[in-house]
Amino acid sequence: MPHVLLVGEGAREHALALMLARSPEEPRISAVMKRVNPGIARAASATSGRLYIADTASPEAVARAAEEASPDLVVIGPEEPLFAGVADALRDRGFTVYGPDAELARIEMDKAYARSLMWRHRIPGRLRFKAFRDPREAAAYARQAGDVVVKPARQAGGSGVRVFSEPYEHLAGAARETASGYAAALADKMREKYGSLEHVILVEERVDGVEYTVMAVTDGAAVVPLPAVQDHPHAYPLDVGPETGGMGAIAGPCRTLPFITEREYRETVDILESTVRALSRETGRPYVGTLSGQMMLTGLWGPTLIEYYSRFGDPETGALIYLVESSFFELLDRAASRRLPGYRLRLSCDTYVVVKAAAPAGYPLDRGMARGHPVAVDESVARENGCVVLYGGVEQRSDGTLVSTGSRLVEVVCPSRRGFEEASRRAERVLATVRLLDGHPLFHRWDIGSRELLAQRTEAARLARIAYTRRREKGLTSIYDWVPGRGLIIHDYS
Repeated sequence: MPHVLLVGEGAREHALALMLARSPEEPRISAVMKRVNPGIARAASATSGRLYIADTASPEAVARAAEEASPDLVVIGPEEPLFAGVADALRDRGFTVYGPDAELARIEMDKAYARSLMWRHRIPGRLRFKAFRDPREAAAYARQAGDVVVKPARQAGGSGVRVFSEPYEHLAGAARETASGYAAALADKMREKYGSLEHVILVEERVDGVEYTVMAVTDGAAVVPLPAVQDHPHAYPLDVGPETGGMGAIAGPCRTLPFITEREYRETVDILESTVRALSRETGRPYVGTLSGQMMLTGLWGPTLIEYYSRFGDPETGALIYLVESSFFELLDRAASRRLPGYRLRLSCDTYVVVKAAAPAGYPLDRGMARGHPVAVDESVARENGCVVLYGGVEQRSDGTLVSTGSRLVEVVCPSRRGFEEASRRAERVLATVRLLDGHPLFHRWDIGSRELLAQRTEAARLARIAYTRRREKGLTSIYDWVPGRGLIIHDYS
């Protein structure tokens, strides 16, 4: 019986624990976590594993736990341990590790590096951008750049990203001044928090389209792409409100989504494969772990890279529970030991999956308000509906009580062979059993998996497809910028 040590304590790691535990190899699951996640604790207990409470972003602390556990495979879930060099420390001690070294996880941590890598290696799906350290330079550029996205250059859990557009000519001046002011303020904040970075802020071209994510498992040579998943980052129904870590997702049937074609999926996988090769050429080291592309299908370029992740996404990972039929242990173990060539992924191709997250009022803008509330979940209703509850922002205290930590509380994952709407209805029945015992309100997105939202995505993708197809047919592969003081700049995307 193989032994797996899982690093992390969120809903993503709960999903990984469930998929690993059901593998034919019947691995024992142990976990290193900052707090006790009740779902992971249950998986560890059921497989005779152990829990280690430690700082998961500390290479020394995780290495001590690994030396005590002596696992056959270590699987690192979150990004911060990767950025901190946990994978490096474990490999130096001889452990088999699923997750890239810190130098390679830079593809997620440093967004300026990721954008530059795409342009240096002419990886498709790239966007124009400028990276800054000086707040005044960032403000000046944002003032004259038009429609832009302003974001931290360092991965910050999805926070800090703002989109600025000029819908009407008479509002253009106000929009540019707002973008300029925000760019300066964000650069100041990021320089104070992450002053060691060469650049602290990105201003990049704004694009419209339909977002989706493709996660891929790689050993640095072979790449095994997983099914496309669509995250729903906005807090409230109909895609309004602040961006969150993800209020839910849809996936299925099989590899693509109803609004993403097989060709677009394949082009997305090509982007990930090109990136793995580029990282190997630049670092001289194999990328071992998950490389994910948060994508957008745009009218300019088709599949377009918005951001890279150096790990599995959350809530995207939960959607894989009912789609991946292969041994998940074998998949990750073969990648970690660099034996991935020849692996064949088996998928359920008649299953639709909906994931819905419940969060306490206050999330994501006031997590203090969302923290410290007693939690109750009736999982019997989930079982009756063929669903699973993943625990995220929940801590299990020593007396067994569950308390909210200020983030998304749980993710309800429901499958259906009849379509997204049926899976969505099942999720609603389960979410009705999730509550905070002190009466503090919860919220979730009822529209995930709805017919209306799916129709909206499908129409937006259709229009984007018409536009990018015509651009390709006409050979339109360049965009021109006029920058004061520098003149005409030609951006060649070919």
